[in-house]
Amino acid sequence: MSRERDRIIKKLEKNPSQECNKIQQKFYPELFSKFGQVTDPRHSSYTEYSSREMLGTVYYKGIAGISSMQGMIREFNDETVAGNLYGFMGSIAKEYLPHAVTVNEFLERLDPADLEEIQSDIVHRMIRRKTFDDAKILGKWLVLVDGTELDEGKTKKNDNYLSRCYNKGEKNEFTRYHRSVLEAKLYLGNDLVCSMATETIENSEEYNEKKLCEEEIKQDCERKAFVRIASKIKERFPRLPVCIVADSLYVSERVLKICRANGWDYIIRYKEGCAPSIEKEYQAIPEKHKTGKAEYVNGVIFKDLDVNVLKYRETKVKKGEPVTTEFVWITNIEITDKNAGKLSGAGRSRWKIENQGFNRQKRWQGDICHACSFNERAQKNHYLLEQISDFIKQLYEHYYLKKNGIKKTQKNISSELLASFGRQLTETEDIPAQLNDSVLN
Repeated sequence: MSRERDRIIKKLEKNPSQECNKIQQKFYPELFSKFGQVTDPRHSSYTEYSSREMLGTVYYKGIAGISSMQGMIREFNDETVAGNLYGFMGSIAKEYLPHAVTVNEFLERLDPADLEEIQSDIVHRMIRRKTFDDAKILGKWLVLVDGTELDEGKTKKNDNYLSRCYNKGEKNEFTRYHRSVLEAKLYLGNDLVCSMATETIENSEEYNEKKLCEEEIKQDCERKAFVRIASKIKERFPRLPVCIVADSLYVSERVLKICRANGWDYIIRYKEGCAPSIEKEYQAIPEKHKTGKAEYVNGVIFKDLDVNVLKYRETKVKKGEPVTTEFVWITNIEITDKNAGKLSGAGRSRWKIENQGFNRQKRWQGDICHACSFNERAQKNHYLLEQISDFIKQLYEHYYLKKNGIKKTQKNISSELLASFGRQLTETEDIPAQLNDSVLN
């Protein structure tokens, strides 16, 4: 790298928070006004901080990668930080940002549906921008569906936690409690995924009221949650051309019929044992189409449905030896020699919800597993705000850091954004012409 370019890069890195804010203004300038428009559950005479300031503070907690509410108090208890964050939010500065206890009391009363409206609006705006149209496969938007476990431990923090019994019937029997979530993310290409709909996997009020004995308990699960999240997606995006991409857990007649009823395509990973009749029918068909690394058969019978089966074999050299891995998917899209490669690529994109979704939010960009509140409603609101923060940060990483050749480890992105909150911010210096094509203005 030349000294001139090295100097330019250093100038570009001066105020990360300002550049992140520019990305937010570029892609979703309505964010803070939307925060201010939520239905405030408090009495107006008792409010010191607006809903814009309450939600904006938690949003910047996510931008900074702060895991806990105590950490937020510690890091944001600075005059310069408070002044800068109020300025970012478009609010008149106060001496302090809202305290964690005040924020949690607000989130305990706020209806998560208000934040889900913002979640949906962000997706609508990204779709309408046309910037991400290249991410579509065969004219359909890929919707990646997967679940993950969040907070887990010996303490049942509220009645909606699921339970898991270990060593049942033995002297050392014990129970652990956890909360989980099913997430649908819209794939926008370039490793960008945007939270489209969220459904908590939890014990409902009806379940808790029945007070069933252990033998009668049938807890919520991913497949049950899929029915609810599919209904949300269809209601919010009734005309959106969708292709559901999911793992082998969703190889079920009910899931496939929901996709058919909603007019959606699907590409679902198939593993031996999840629906043995599919593999049996596939092997019974003598003539299989082959093209490159792919092999496929259309019209395989699965109960009262027809599915198309695609197998893709990939060989890599590991420790000097070739290792072949086989991937198998079922789909309702007719497979041809021309689209087999695209379909296999779309099927493998499901990993984006793991890597660009859950993994980064658990390890590098905060910790969605941390219970910032014991209250069930507040937990949902914290999670939704984390999804919003993380998507803006993904845009910042791709459209600012990557486009300008600024290399940072995932671990350092959040910490440097946090550090810049406490700087006396100045106007961003002009960027020389040779980098103008990389910078969003």
